[in-house]
Amino acid sequence: MYEGRIVFSQLLDFLPRKSFRTCVKRYNGNHRIRSLTCYEQFLCMAFAQLTYRDSLRDTVSCLRAMQRKLHHVGIQSKVARSTLADANEKRDWRIYCDFAQVLIGHARKLYANDDFGLQLDETVYALDASTIDLCRSVFPWARFRTTKSGIKLHTLLDLRGNIPSFISITDAKVHDVNILDELFPEPGSIYVMDRAYLDFERLHRLQRELAFFILRTKRNTQLRRLYSAPVDKSTGVMCDQTVRPVVAKSGNAYPENLRRIKYYDLETGKHLTFLTNHFELEARTVADLYKCRWQVELFFKWIKQHLRIKKFFGVSETAVKTQIWVAISVYVLVAIMKKRLKLEQSLYTILQVLSITLFEKTLISWVFNESNYNNEFTTGHIQLNLFGS
Repeated sequence: MYEGRIVFSQLLDFLPRKSFRTCVKRYNGNHRIRSLTCYEQFLCMAFAQLTYRDSLRDTVSCLRAMQRKLHHVGIQSKVARSTLADANEKRDWRIYCDFAQVLIGHARKLYANDDFGLQLDETVYALDASTIDLCRSVFPWARFRTTKSGIKLHTLLDLRGNIPSFISITDAKVHDVNILDELFPEPGSIYVMDRAYLDFERLHRLQRELAFFILRTKRNTQLRRLYSAPVDKSTGVMCDQTVRPVVAKSGNAYPENLRRIKYYDLETGKHLTFLTNHFELEARTVADLYKCRWQVELFFKWIKQHLRIKKFFGVSETAVKTQIWVAISVYVLVAIMKKRLKLEQSLYTILQVLSITLFEKTLISWVFNESNYNNEFTTGHIQLNLFGS
């Protein structure tokens, strides 16, 4: 029988603590803190994410039930609801934002060689945004519409491993296209976006930075055909054209040729029109790359369903952003563990298993061993599906 460290402690081995201390020092996070340091605050909020707690009171009650085991993970202070609430309300959320970026950097290196379905040498990103609705009376600082508040999560997803490489949290009223001003395009990379990001001036900036883009056109986008390339219509590609913007303002904003591809999707029966500055890819590959953009939609759906970013433990902007950044850190931390331990289970399954074994004294690699897991945790007719999506 294994009598060593608990699973939570083993999970934290994948956490770069030196980098965390650097982030705390950068914003003077522990200045005049007598109890519940920033690291302890992070662990409490990570516990809430990993065990699917719905409120601050729920989180603290469960932590107190495990009081004798908390020192194994680094929580030396006695956790009180008021103390944790004050920490979420007052401490700089940028500490956890910067630390999430550190974890993202580690994860992207681990997943750099993963296959996402297409054999391409270029790095491919999917850019999109998702709105999280909030109550107007409780969150008045996040004004969206006259009757409700909201925040918007802008995410640039690296399709190799589905790791977010860039995340920005703004008011929900900020238009999606404005986030292009915050990006630092990587030369040679491909950015796949929906029609909301069609802005010729901003797209030309990507062109000048030697980056490629693929996006759908809007219905009122006026383009003049210069010439057409031959296509194989049996692949669903209806036409492959070189075009220029017709409207003078658009033409001045993007004074170079563009490529327009019209595609018929046999599965959905939809006619789609794509616009790109990549002239070397096959037309069908452009359409397939746009299909891969759906991964960012699934990412939003996944984190909203399986991470605690819809019910917030505080009402201030700092508390909301702290909770979101900790949730993203937990997502990436589990992704790092999955890759380093070479686990075959999905992230969903891993999180489900962690939620019930977090304070067990069990080797973390043994927990995710299929045969051992079934022998230990299957009782009666109840079985957990390790390989479910």
